[in-house]
Amino acid sequence: SRRCGWFDAALLKRSAQVNGLSGLCITKLDVLDGLTELLLCTGYELDGEKIDLLPMGAEDIARCTPIYETLPGWTETTVGVTEYAKLPEAARRYLERIAEVTGVPVDVISTSPDRDHTIMMRHPYVAD
Repeated sequence: SRRCGWFDAALLKRSAQVNGLSGLCITKLDVLDGLTELLLCTGYELDGEKIDLLPMGAEDIARCTPIYETLPGWTETTVGVTEYAKLPEAARRYLERIAEVTGVPVDVISTSPDRDHTIMMRHPYVAD
């Protein structure tokens, strides 16, 4: 019931560029528990050329093929984890790679449907 697709970091990179994002809230980390590998879209192939941002035009987008990077998954549970250091190492690497590809830091991580199961890396409403 809490299914999701592979993370499209290249799309989010375009969204961050257009909208001026300062931080990410990653939800549903727990639905990835038990997967042996994860795919992360880091770019696209468009007419034989590799690009790292989703194009602006609908016609170009329709011709794009996603380029996926394979990352190791984890067997440990993340459900209810409220401290970043207690996440499985592979989960931390996955989150760090998302931040690296998008250029936007991960500020909040949700580890279950429960509101209390949240990791606050940086409060989104407090200025640095």
